[in-house]
Amino acid sequence: MGVGSSQSLPNSTFPCALAATFFPHQSQPIFSFNPSTIIFQRPCKRAMTERSLLWSSSSSFVPLNSGKVDQVETQMGSAVRPMYDFHGIDEALLQRMVYDALVWSSLHGLVVGDRTVKRAGTVPGVGMVHAPFALLPMPFPESHWQQACELTPIFNELVDRVSLDWKFLQEALSRTRKVDSFTSRLLDIHSKMQEMNKKEEIRLGLHRSDYMLDEQTKLLLQIELNTISSSFPGLSCLVTELHRSLLNHYGKHLGLDSKRILGNSAVTQFAEALAKAWKEYNNPRALVMFVVQTEERNMYDQHWLSTALKERHDVTTIRKTLAEIDAEGKLLPDGTLTVGGQPVAVIYFRAGYAPTDYPSESEWRARLLMEQSSAVKCPSISYHLAGTKKIQQELAKPNVLERFLENKDDIAKLRKCFAGLWSLDDSNIIKEAIQRPEVFVMKPQREGGGNNIYGDDVRETLLRLQKEGTEEDAAYILMQRIFPNVSPTFLMREGICYKDHAISELGIYGAYLRNKEKVIINDQCGHLMRTKVSSSNEGGVAAGFAVLDSIYLT
Repeated sequence: MGVGSSQSLPNSTFPCALAATFFPHQSQPIFSFNPSTIIFQRPCKRAMTERSLLWSSSSSFVPLNSGKVDQVETQMGSAVRPMYDFHGIDEALLQRMVYDALVWSSLHGLVVGDRTVKRAGTVPGVGMVHAPFALLPMPFPESHWQQACELTPIFNELVDRVSLDWKFLQEALSRTRKVDSFTSRLLDIHSKMQEMNKKEEIRLGLHRSDYMLDEQTKLLLQIELNTISSSFPGLSCLVTELHRSLLNHYGKHLGLDSKRILGNSAVTQFAEALAKAWKEYNNPRALVMFVVQTEERNMYDQHWLSTALKERHDVTTIRKTLAEIDAEGKLLPDGTLTVGGQPVAVIYFRAGYAPTDYPSESEWRARLLMEQSSAVKCPSISYHLAGTKKIQQELAKPNVLERFLENKDDIAKLRKCFAGLWSLDDSNIIKEAIQRPEVFVMKPQREGGGNNIYGDDVRETLLRLQKEGTEEDAAYILMQRIFPNVSPTFLMREGICYKDHAISELGIYGAYLRNKEKVIINDQCGHLMRTKVSSSNEGGVAAGFAVLDSIYLT
C-alpha cells in the first residue's frame, strides 16, 4: 500500500509513486518530432551507455513502414495481439497524430513542470511541458474493469475500519518501528492522538487501489492501496479526452472506436468529496488547505482540483508546505487550525508521505499540529498508517479481514485480488525467495518510487540480512511478482514519440466520507491508467519512468 510500487514481467516492475521531478533518467531520442517530419536516429554512444531505466537501448525501435505484425516476441515473453496494426501505421498519419496530440495537450492543460527549468516547480506558468502520455489508449477487459470498480467501496470501508483499530496498527507495525525511523515518527503521532483520546468524527479518504492483470492466471491482482497523495486525478481525465479527440479524427484509419474509451470523472468526484467534507465541517469562512512539496512539478494536476472546488462548489483553497504550516499555523482553544490567520476546514495532503518531506523538526511539528486540530484530515494519521505496505501484508493473512468486515462475499472478493504477501520472519518463504528471486519483490515501508528490490538483488539482500542477524528485515515485506501482458504502443515525452512494447497498471480512485455513524460518500471515482516500457524495473509517472494513459474497453 501507500504511494507506489508494483510488479511486471521479469526485470520489469512498475511503481506508481510521486516524486519531485519528471523523467530524471534521460536518454537520447530514437526518433524525434518536428512540424514536417519524423526522423529516425541511431542513439549516440553516450545514450547507449547512459543510465536510463525508461528508454533503454534494448527497446525495439524500427521504421514505421516495417509491415504488419500480428504478434510481437520480446525478451520478456510474447505480447498480446495488437488492437491495431502497430507497425503498419502510415508514417504521415503518425506524424499528424503526434502533432495534434501536442497541440491538444498545450491548449487543454495536460502539462507538468519542465525539470530543466529552475523555477518550473515553484512558479505557475513558468517552464511548462506536456505531461508524458501514451499516444493511443490501452486495451483492458471490461469484465476486469467492473471487478475493480466493485472492489473500491469494500476497500474504502476496510481502510476506515482498520484506521479505528489503534491496537492493530500499533502491534502490526511494532517491529517495523524499531528499524524504520520514519514509520516510528508516524506511530509516535498516532500514539499521542490516542493518549489525547482524539476522535476523528469526520473522516475523509481519497484513495487509489492499483492493479495488474496477471497474464498466466488471468486474475486482477492488487499491487497496493494508496491512502495518501493519490496523484493524477486531474491529468488522468485530460488524457482520456485527448485520446477521444484523436480517435474522433483518426479512429477510422486505425479501426478504433472513440466510444470504447472509458469516461473518467476523477477530478470532479474528488472535488465533490472535498467540498462535502468542507460542508460537514460547517464553517463557511474556513478553507481547504493543500499540503504541498516545496518544489512541485506536478502542481497542475493539483490546480485542476483547486479549480473544480472553486468553480463548482465555491470553496477556496490555499497551498502550504509543511514548513509554512509550522511557521504560520496556530491551534485555537476550540481545536480550530488557522494558517496565516485563516481557519482551515479540510487538510488535503499531496506531501508528507516520504522521509524527504521532513528535512527538519519543523515539518514534524506541522504534522503533529494538524493532527491535533479539528480540521478534516485527508488522510488522518490513522488512514496514513492503514495504507502502509506492512498493513497490506498483515491484512492478507488468514482470518485477519474477518476482524474488520462481516460480509463474507466482500471478504471473498478482496481475497481473490490479493497477490502473495509475506513478512520476512517466514523462513520457508525466505528460502524460496533466495532460490527463485525473480518471482518476488522486496518492498520497504517507503513511498515515492525507486525503493523496491528485484531479481538477484532480492537474493543478495536476504542473504545479507540473514548473515547480519539484525531486525532490519522488519523494514521489508515480500510480494509475489505479477506478470502482465505486453502490448505495443507509442509513448510521448518532451515532444518525442517512442515506439516500444509496454505494460500497464490500472488505478481505481475511491472516495469515502463519514461523519460519526453516517456514511456520506463511498464511491468509485474514476481511474488512472499508467503505461511503461516492459524492459524497465521502475514505472512511476512523476518519478520519470511511465506515461499517463487511458482505457479502451475490450
